[in-house]
Amino acid sequence: MYKIFPVEKVKLLDEYTIQHEPIASIDLVERAANLFVHEFCRIYSKQQPVYIFAGPGNNGADALAIARILTSESYKVRVYLFNPTGRLSPDCEMNLKRLRELEIKCELKEIHIGDDFVLPELSGNDIVIDGLFGSGLNRPLGGAFTGIVRFINSSAATVVSVDMPSGLFGEDNRQNDTGNIINADLTLTFGFPKLAFLFPENEKYVGEWKVLDIALHPDALKQVASGYAMVEEEDVSETVRPRSRFAHKGTFGHALLIAGSAGKMGAALLAARACLRSGAGLITAHIPQRGEMVFQTAFPECMVSFDEHTEHFSSVPELERYSAVGIGPGLGQHDDSVKAFSELLSRINKPMVADADAINILAGNRDLLDKLPERSILTPHPKEFDRLAGASVTAFERLSKAIAFAKEHKVCIVLKGAYTAVCTTSGNVYFNSTGNSGMATAGSGDVLTGIILSLLSQGYEPEEAAVVGVFIHGAAGDLAAAVHSQESMIAGDMTDMLGRVFKQIK
Repeated sequence: MYKIFPVEKVKLLDEYTIQHEPIASIDLVERAANLFVHEFCRIYSKQQPVYIFAGPGNNGADALAIARILTSESYKVRVYLFNPTGRLSPDCEMNLKRLRELEIKCELKEIHIGDDFVLPELSGNDIVIDGLFGSGLNRPLGGAFTGIVRFINSSAATVVSVDMPSGLFGEDNRQNDTGNIINADLTLTFGFPKLAFLFPENEKYVGEWKVLDIALHPDALKQVASGYAMVEEEDVSETVRPRSRFAHKGTFGHALLIAGSAGKMGAALLAARACLRSGAGLITAHIPQRGEMVFQTAFPECMVSFDEHTEHFSSVPELERYSAVGIGPGLGQHDDSVKAFSELLSRINKPMVADADAINILAGNRDLLDKLPERSILTPHPKEFDRLAGASVTAFERLSKAIAFAKEHKVCIVLKGAYTAVCTTSGNVYFNSTGNSGMATAGSGDVLTGIILSLLSQGYEPEEAAVVGVFIHGAAGDLAAAVHSQESMIAGDMTDMLGRVFKQIK
């Protein structure tokens, strides 16, 4: 697991590394530039002309160092250094000097305020390296830089950004002028992903992204606080528990799934299958009576508890025998179901999992929120969460609301998306690193509910169940996509891959 730091702390991390490694600032720039060039050379041909647009600050220092190293690697490089104030940062000034002294010359144009200059004609075979502004930017781009950004964006060239697409803020872009942000095809970022990379509205600016490890000082990474982290396979491997040779089915818990309604029994079936495939010892599905044939035929391993109603949830079964309860997949929002859900909340005394229509019922009956057991897990997709907490303009705003909601109501919010965010009661956020867009298919969320319910029933702490469950779900989706393609995979394919995921993480 690695931290994701707000950009306001980047300078602090750099300064700590410079002082305690120790390393000179200019040498840290050189380290970053060499890593950038190594990755760049792996991807792009020397037959492609490279145009580097550098700004006057430390992002420009990176860009000038990259220009020098690429020239030494026999790339044909042209550099445009924009210095409207006539002042360069010390590292930028030093790298400009080094570039001028290079024996193998590249074409360099220094552009000052008021200068007339002709921008190059860019073709689809050209590569633009964007080094105008990095993570330190805190106000929208203005002046001549807006014209440069729009010129680059209007070209057919491939655009590679250094650390950050110029013009993009590191976190909250609600007050930004999004028309003046570089649209990168690839962003090679230093140290850790910036929070803005994880939000869907910024995909067009960031493009594909990759983190380059510039060896920031490990003590700085430990000591500098951040509420954000990215979960990796190693974290999950360390959390998943070994199974004792002398274990029996009771050892791994008995899960209760309350789900299904007329026309939506498939959702209940998907969640139940995923639950048992994720290691639960026993599962009982509480379903409307008309679902009996479906379950007894399609899933004989699942026990069934029948609701009093034939078509929807209306009555709560006895709860004492169950180690964990999940509710929501295919549930519907009938008035009877609302009353029964309220009764469930008044009787349950341990964290539970709520998904889909259970969340919609909470949104429509906000008095029920206070009845939720502490540390319960809610798994909304963005629109479901908006019903709970109000509409958001951006994903950053939605995440901020999710963090506040989790702390206020003492629940765990699993905000689903490309980098699903698990927001805990303490205000920490754990982003998921697995998954793909093929998982945007009917029933995918039901599978996730079943996985998390399974882990909760096995005795994992709610936060562990959420973080591990989301990772396993995404990993199963990745394996399913590899077999079936993202276009062709369906939710059941993910359940079929759960066994391979557990073998992989062990």
